[in-house]
Amino acid sequence: MKRITKIAAFISSLAICAGVSACGSTRSGFEQTGGTQKLEKGATIGISMPTKSEERWNKDGNNLKNKLEKAGYKVVLNYADDKPAQQNADIENMVNQNAKILVVASKDGSAVGPAVEKARDAGATVIAYDRLIMNTDAVDYYATFQLEQVGKLEAEYLVDQLGLNDGDTGPFNMELFTGSPDDNNAKYFFKGAWDILQPYFEKGVLVCPSNHGGGVTKDFTVDDWQKISVQSWKTEQAQKDMESILDSTYASGRKLDAVLTPYDGIAQGVINAIESKRPDMKPGTESWPPITGQDAMEIAVSNIAAGKQGETVFKNVDELADAVYDMIIEIAEGKKVTGINGEFNNNNVDVPSKLLDPQNITVENLDDLVKAKYLTQDRFDKLTKGEAVR
Repeated sequence: MKRITKIAAFISSLAICAGVSACGSTRSGFEQTGGTQKLEKGATIGISMPTKSEERWNKDGNNLKNKLEKAGYKVVLNYADDKPAQQNADIENMVNQNAKILVVASKDGSAVGPAVEKARDAGATVIAYDRLIMNTDAVDYYATFQLEQVGKLEAEYLVDQLGLNDGDTGPFNMELFTGSPDDNNAKYFFKGAWDILQPYFEKGVLVCPSNHGGGVTKDFTVDDWQKISVQSWKTEQAQKDMESILDSTYASGRKLDAVLTPYDGIAQGVINAIESKRPDMKPGTESWPPITGQDAMEIAVSNIAAGKQGETVFKNVDELADAVYDMIIEIAEGKKVTGINGEFNNNNVDVPSKLLDPQNITVENLDDLVKAKYLTQDRFDKLTKGEAVR
C-alpha cells in the first residue's frame, strides 16, 4: 500500500511539473517566453580569442565586444596568449560568471573541447568563431569564411603569375608552407590550394626542389599538410624554415619562382629570409617570387605596395563580427538562427555553419580595403608609402 501511495505521489508531481512548463528548465539569465528562451539585457556573453599577438584577433574580439555592449549585454573578452590551457581556464571562468552564450576562436580546436562541454552542461550556447571546435557535440554553431576558397584564391594567383594558364611548362621551383598543425582550418586552406596545384606537380610543371617537410612531390596529399606546417603561424618559425630552405637549395643562385604561404605573418617570415639570404633578389623584378598570404594585415598592405608580397586573401572580420552578432541576437531573442548555408563535421557532429566569402587582394585592388572601411584612407596612405607599420 505504501508503494502504491509513493507511485501515485510521483505521478502527481510529474503532472504538476508538466502543468507549469518543465520544472527547473529555466536557466538564470534567461526568461521563458511562449516556449522559447530569451536572454535578458545585461546578461553575460563570453568571447574567447586565441591570442593578442596577431593583429586580426584584436580586431575580431573588439568588434564583437563593442557591438554586443551597444546592444545592452555584458561582455567578458579574454585572449589566451597562444596557450590552450589558458583558453580552457578563460572559458571555465566565463561559465562561472554565468555567461549564457560563448563565442570561441580556439587556439587548439581539440584541446578546448572539455571547457566548452562544461559550458554546454551549464546551459550556455557555444559558437565556434572562425576555427571549428573539434571532437565534441558541445558546439551549437560555427561561423567562418569559405575555407577552401582561401587556398584556392592563393593558388590561382600563383598559377596566373607563372603563366600556367597560358601554357608555360616551366618547370617552376615552388616552396610551400601550411598553417599551424593545431589549427583545423589550416588543412582546409591547403586543400583548396593543393586541388589547384597538384595537377601541375603531376605534370612536372611545378617542382619543389627542397626537402622541406620530407619533400613535396606529386604524391604529396592533403593529409600530409602538417609536414610543412608552421607552429602557431609564427613569423619567426617561417623565417627560420625558409632560411634553411634557401641555404640548402637556393644558395648557389637557383631561381625561386613562387612561394605558397597561407597567412601574411608566414609570408613576412619568407620575405625576411629572402632579404637576408638572397640579397640579389629584388622586389618588383623577375628575380623576386610571387608570395601569397591571408588576412590583409597592415604589414601585408605595405609589402604588396612595395612588391614584396603578391596577394593576400581578405577576410573582412567586420562582416564576420556582424554575422556572429546577428546570430547571437537571434539566439538571445529566442529566434531561429538564419543565414546558415553549410555545415562542418568536427568528428562528432555536423555543426550548422554560416560561411562568408573571402576576397583576393593584389596591388590592383589594394584600395578595396579602404572601400570596405577596413582601413582609413590616412592609414592606407601611410602603409602604401612605406611608413613603418606600428
